[in-house]
Amino acid sequence: MDGINQRIATELGVGIAQVAAAVELLGEGSTVPFIARYRKEKTGGLDDTQLRKLEERLGYLRELEDRRATVLKSIEEQGKLTPELARSIYAAETKVELEDLYAPYRPKRRTKAQSAREAGLEPLADALLADPALLPEAEAAKFIAADKGVGDAKTALDGARYILIERIAEEPTLVGTLREWEWGEGVLASKVTKNKSEEGAKFSDYFDFGQRIRDMPSHRALAMLRGRNEGVLDLNLDVPHEGGKPHPAEAKIMVAFGIAERGRPADKWLAETARLAWKARLASALNADLLARLKERADTEAIAVFSKNLKDLLLAAPAGPRVTMGLDPGIRTGVKVAVVDQTGKLVDTATIYPHEPKRDWQGSLATLAALCLKHKVDLVSVGNGTASRETDKLVSELMTKMPQLTLTRVMVSEAGASVYSASELAATEFPDLDVSLRGAVSIARRLQDPLAELVKIEPKAIGVGQYQHDVDQTGLARSLDAVVEDCVNSVGVDVNTASAPLLARVSGLNQTLASNILAFRDENGAFKSRSALKKVPRLGPKAFEQAAGFLRIMNGKNPLDASAVHPEAYPVVEKISVATNRPLKSIIGDKAFLKLLKPAQFADDTFGVPTVTDIIAELEKPGRDPRPEFKTATFREGVEKITDLEPGMQLEGVVTNVAAFGAFVDVGVHQDGLVHISELADHFVKDPRDVVKAGDVVKVRVKEVDVARKRIGLTMKSGAIDRSARGQDRAPSSLRSSAPPPPQRSSGPPAESALAAAMRRAQERK
Repeated sequence: MDGINQRIATELGVGIAQVAAAVELLGEGSTVPFIARYRKEKTGGLDDTQLRKLEERLGYLRELEDRRATVLKSIEEQGKLTPELARSIYAAETKVELEDLYAPYRPKRRTKAQSAREAGLEPLADALLADPALLPEAEAAKFIAADKGVGDAKTALDGARYILIERIAEEPTLVGTLREWEWGEGVLASKVTKNKSEEGAKFSDYFDFGQRIRDMPSHRALAMLRGRNEGVLDLNLDVPHEGGKPHPAEAKIMVAFGIAERGRPADKWLAETARLAWKARLASALNADLLARLKERADTEAIAVFSKNLKDLLLAAPAGPRVTMGLDPGIRTGVKVAVVDQTGKLVDTATIYPHEPKRDWQGSLATLAALCLKHKVDLVSVGNGTASRETDKLVSELMTKMPQLTLTRVMVSEAGASVYSASELAATEFPDLDVSLRGAVSIARRLQDPLAELVKIEPKAIGVGQYQHDVDQTGLARSLDAVVEDCVNSVGVDVNTASAPLLARVSGLNQTLASNILAFRDENGAFKSRSALKKVPRLGPKAFEQAAGFLRIMNGKNPLDASAVHPEAYPVVEKISVATNRPLKSIIGDKAFLKLLKPAQFADDTFGVPTVTDIIAELEKPGRDPRPEFKTATFREGVEKITDLEPGMQLEGVVTNVAAFGAFVDVGVHQDGLVHISELADHFVKDPRDVVKAGDVVKVRVKEVDVARKRIGLTMKSGAIDRSARGQDRAPSSLRSSAPPPPQRSSGPPAESALAAAMRRAQERK
């Protein structure tokens, strides 16, 4: 472990004592959020990003050590472990290096080289390699043995060649050198498979393409690999060289094994052996290795992009406890409507048909108006799927005709809503509600609190990733789960209103404990204090230690229970209260007073200056929500489909996804546009997330439109982001909205009267 800790410390650029402390805490069952927030003294202030990397590397290096032990044992049992080989194995820093060393000793199926050795031909191979002046045919004649299956000199030479080819292909230093050389110089080229041009049109950018594999970005690698997997693209990896001449890899093999063509009798035979070793064994094996490395690197980058986008989406601004109507747009099946109260509780549902073929525009308006009046609806959340802009028009007209409703309409991403609707969780929550209406509930709730609602959905289904179905699924799930855990715990959870899925993401808790908390709450009423959590079945001291600081008790007996101050640190606050002769309640929120306190004055061996500093900051604004303030953006009227777009148009949109090559922006036409990384700003941009994040409200200009391929090119140069809508350079939300338009004047009867009549008819029908 000392070696592992030292290596991690070097990689992270921190002290070995910090790493050792974190490893010990993780081993005791502490979570990353808990360690990052409440054990700063022990780890020297390692943050959650460092701890996640530490945790990941710890797992890899432990697996490496386990594999190292297995390799050493295997070779030792074969009686082939020399001190030099053992030193090389102990020095291997990666799994690939370790497997290269193990290759000659790995148990394998019977090979031609093994058969040749059993026939006694290894001395022939050694002799020709050591002395090329020997005449191959004459030397081989000495090894003819019919009883061993060696009937002539040619058979003997073939056997000797098999032995040398295997030796060359398993020489670890040579294999490693060739692998790194090809990684640095190799070009991955793609061609369209015969007769697949039309079927694979979406891969047309790669029908005749090539790039150095080392320089290939994640999105391009994953696209080409997907094209190959779908049978559309043929991939070839090779180092550029002049056709008709020996491959440069052959020369490297010859140098490594002391082979040279100097006109000696065995030179030609040895050179051909080197050529076959490359062509028959090494080329294909190394290509497979390098494509696997490319895939692994691309996966890592894609997972990182997905994780960052997911974090931005989960930490999007909540609209808060406001009565919200959710609309799940549909054409043939109608628009599903659900109204939830300030707490997210479902209070009413309906289905309206404002679109063809059952178009009832006025009836739909009446139904929405009646629901808004009945429940005092404040926000209307419109899903951004099929018929969303048409449904948005309906709400816009309602706001125009009935301005007294003071509605704000917002368009939200409905990604994952259908997944939630059909889930076991949704069925348990709404057993008697139609599946399609459950989606409308989710659309409403995700406007009130994106984090609380989106944790109910499998992260992959939220749709902010890059080739998420192509990457390593285990690694993706692990990374996304970590993001959700970090987000939930950074915000904190009201234990008296939280759902089971939200509670299950709290540090130290799981599905079972979350269900037990809900059952206890249902049976005994709201929790009055954090200490009452100890009475929950199976919630033991360790779980309480890990979870308590992230669980909030609003309006409880102790005001600290609503803060991020951990119960174990309450004595620190009491010490401050006694020392300053101020009651606890008067201290909380008194920013001027708290600014005067010196953390060192209240620190001790248990709670150091970093923790006391955090406590004082928390007392300034207990239970603060790190998410930005809720703000909205506006789509341009009359621009509803891709054919409405024209180059030069100035639009406002919302960033839905950020990839390594740019950002996708929803401008309200059911097809996201791409702002390429080169179009994100007037200056050079290395990482798109330096400029935008998922959920940012941005101003864009249409650069080009390809209707046939459904591609929209956008630019943000010169007048890019509406910084006022971002707030502290962060995304305000992943939401789109419009403020109520002014009432329209008419020479005829007031529109409200006609609508009121339609409302009465709707109520009578109901």
